[in-house]
Amino acid sequence: MTRAMLTINNIVYRIGGRLLFENASAAIPDGHRVGLIGRNGAGKSTLLKLIEGDLDLDGGSIGVGRRTKVGSVAQEMPDGNMTPLNFVLAADVERAQLLIEAETATDPVRIAEVHLRLADIGAETAPSRAASILAGLGFDEPMQGQKLGEFSGGWRMRVALAATLFAAPDLLLLDEPSNHLDMETRLWLETYLTNYRGTVLLVSHDRSLLNVVAESILHLKDGELTLYRGNYDRFERTFRERLVHQAAAYSKQVEQRAKMQAFVNRFRALASKARQAQSRLKAMERLGDLAPLRPDHEVAFDFPDPVILPPPLLTLDKASVGYEADRPVLRNLDLSIDMEDRIALLGANGNGKTTFLRLLTGDLKPMSGQVRRSSKLRFGYFAQELAEAFDLDATPLNMMGALLPDASETVVRSHLGRFGFTQDHTKVRIGSLSGGEKARLLFACITRNAPHVLLLDEPTNHLDIDARDALISAINAYQGAVILVTHDPHLVELCADRLWVVRDGGCHRFDGDMDDYRKSLVDQRRQSRSSAKQRNAENGDSASAKSERKASRRAGAEARRVRSQFRKAATAATKILEKLSVEKKDLVQSLSDPVFYKEHADEFTALNKRHAAIESEIKVAEAQWLEAQSALEEESAA
Repeated sequence: MTRAMLTINNIVYRIGGRLLFENASAAIPDGHRVGLIGRNGAGKSTLLKLIEGDLDLDGGSIGVGRRTKVGSVAQEMPDGNMTPLNFVLAADVERAQLLIEAETATDPVRIAEVHLRLADIGAETAPSRAASILAGLGFDEPMQGQKLGEFSGGWRMRVALAATLFAAPDLLLLDEPSNHLDMETRLWLETYLTNYRGTVLLVSHDRSLLNVVAESILHLKDGELTLYRGNYDRFERTFRERLVHQAAAYSKQVEQRAKMQAFVNRFRALASKARQAQSRLKAMERLGDLAPLRPDHEVAFDFPDPVILPPPLLTLDKASVGYEADRPVLRNLDLSIDMEDRIALLGANGNGKTTFLRLLTGDLKPMSGQVRRSSKLRFGYFAQELAEAFDLDATPLNMMGALLPDASETVVRSHLGRFGFTQDHTKVRIGSLSGGEKARLLFACITRNAPHVLLLDEPTNHLDIDARDALISAINAYQGAVILVTHDPHLVELCADRLWVVRDGGCHRFDGDMDDYRKSLVDQRRQSRSSAKQRNAENGDSASAKSERKASRRAGAEARRVRSQFRKAATAATKILEKLSVEKKDLVQSLSDPVFYKEHADEFTALNKRHAAIESEIKVAEAQWLEAQSALEEESAA
């Protein structure tokens, strides 16, 4: 029977007077990968903090396996002069402490123990493992040696994620780890988590990630936790079936109650029927109360349709764009956009996708070539940094009213209503809105004048799964053009009918679907690794080859030092055994001599105690010698 790594027993937790968990329970098996899902604000991130012990429960208990190491990504972004590689290596606290002790310890036995433990945890291979994780998250060799302070917030969060993965906790807690990761890095993370040896509890609204990684789904709804076997798609089917059964059971109970109540009302006053009426009342009590279905609040997205313009809306003719006169980011762009287009821009972060969008809107002028736009063309540009610049003391009604100064309050409220803002909700301070609500407000802002083209740069980062589904429906119903910059494969697969790849200083049409694009990324990574190996083989003086030789020499020196310490420990144990054996021989001889007993009777008891102590010390020394000798033989064989 598989033991539970994590047990949640009838927990109760309130925040600001609001009941977030009410007698919620769940058991996560050891080595299981579980996706934790629920609406925004349901309490998923709070549950992770409760598991880590950062928050105190109001009731119930949370237990983890004995000696379980729990790990999560630090809230604070790493910064300062430390390099990403050194920061990640420092995440293995035990290794760092053992390395210090290996340099400072003087007791040969303890030195041997330290080196045995370093060998057990793979200390020698740690730098290569850390570098591999960083490379998977997009850090090439030069970047791994830069100072953390030189990176943007998004890259530093990747370093924090790398450190957590490197520490390899028994219970890994992840909160939206795929946010801000490009497709290439997402594919690596999916593979890494799928092969993770510990237990994983993953909070995510990323349907694709949940389908690949999760073996079970833990659903948080109305303060309760329910564990479903299978990935997200299977959960969705099972949950819908459960809702249908629950609705049928509730309807049946309501019907039964109505019939029983009608009988009671009709015959309660008749003496001949009084007993039967009383029986019906007891039966109604035994039925209990099934909870009526409480549908989740529907998330609204409804983009106003623009006036139709003749094609093409926009044409790029050998256009180049960038920020420095002699260094274009993108070159020779030959593309056009029409009203019916649904285009996904793909490519690694930093390749120029945002630069491309700014060229389309006119924020950046072409360095060469031409950009031709319809004179009536209007854009709606969604970018998360725009939401972060909101006046937090304003209300949605105030803000939209300022953007639509000629519109009546009724028109302003009506437009906000398209995005789920009810009459009361329009008067809430923007600073009090959740990330998902701010995203919906930004959608309302950018579509106020019915744009012909929506440019959506990572529109799903703060949306839960239901809101993402609503966004997909709205995009597909919209009559204008849509250009998506997103790393959400599900959004691309359901909305985009054309893929453009921004790479190598250009933007080119990709002939294929998302599966083809994934395969091309895997092939590129494989070819890149193969090319790197070939270059290292051909160029013996390359930096990589030098690094490998240096690492090899360091590993050899470390191995020799370890063997030396084991030999010292074995030699020390041998000397102790020799000394104890001589002392034991003398004691036995004295204790067995009748003359000694007559002359030194008062010392006899003390000598007996010393004899017993010597026996114990000999056993300890023998065990230390055997341990050091066995380790020495293993090291020599390796």
